[in-house]
Amino acid sequence: MKSVVRRAWFGPLGALVLVYLLFALLAPDTFTGAVNLSTMARQTAVVAITSLGMTFVILLGGIDLSVGSGVALTGVVVARALQGGMGAWSAALLGLIAATATGLVNGLLTARVKITPFIVTLGTMSVLRGVAKGLAGEQKIDAEPRGLEHLMGAGSAVALPLGVWLAVALAVLAALVLEITVFGRHVVAIGSNASTARLCGVPVERVTIAVYALAAALTGVAGVLEFSTLTVGDPTDSLGLELEAIAAVVIGGGSLAGGQGSIAGAMIGALLMTVIKTGCTHVGVPNWVQEISTGVIIVVAVGIDRLRRR
Repeated sequence: MKSVVRRAWFGPLGALVLVYLLFALLAPDTFTGAVNLSTMARQTAVVAITSLGMTFVILLGGIDLSVGSGVALTGVVVARALQGGMGAWSAALLGLIAATATGLVNGLLTARVKITPFIVTLGTMSVLRGVAKGLAGEQKIDAEPRGLEHLMGAGSAVALPLGVWLAVALAVLAALVLEITVFGRHVVAIGSNASTARLCGVPVERVTIAVYALAAALTGVAGVLEFSTLTVGDPTDSLGLELEAIAAVVIGGGSLAGGQGSIAGAMIGALLMTVIKTGCTHVGVPNWVQEISTGVIIVVAVGIDRLRRR
């Protein structure tokens, strides 16, 4: 059973290859070009990093609907700090601290107050979006990026920026945490059966708080990269990002019931959605059709998860 769970992302990988080949045949002159491949990597980075944190949360048996608002808030905090004269890396650190603090709140409300994660994060999703709009005065904040733009920029159109390599490094680190650390085993144990895990001595509350804080910290990293891409603090940015992150985890073999999922699967899921969106654009598929396709993919992925669990 364990080997089957660990190989749950083989199917999504096959789907990724097939979808890529399909669009390569339909639009060979543009889709397979080095510039387009680099562009897809950049577009995937923010969703991929957000999906790393979402993987931990879903493995725990929880959910986090506040990540899109968290990314927007991070961008606004960074822009406001830069506008106030703070250095680039100090502003980025402040954004990460703000994001992580929101995760601690989510974790404390879930673990200590015993409020359902869906309700907690649904509430903080609205709260964080409101705070971002308040800090920004309900408008975009233009700020001199002071070097942060290079995180998602590159010397040439085809070179991968530092932000993409950061996403890869974080994915490797997250996979190692899940595979070889006691913390990773505790996360999976709680998601599989929280009551049994507690009886076995697993500190359920502490692990839950740590997972939501970790997910929010990764959201903060994604927010810094999003600011690097936009070079403005936009409080309305990243609407629906939480759904993309959840979809990436589920498409990659994660189970919304908890206890099942993988970092590799989440990364494949994030990349698959980017390939589909980009491929549809290259062959001239309207945006509304792309949105329908994304929704169908999510439903099918959840359906396959249900069948696999049975």
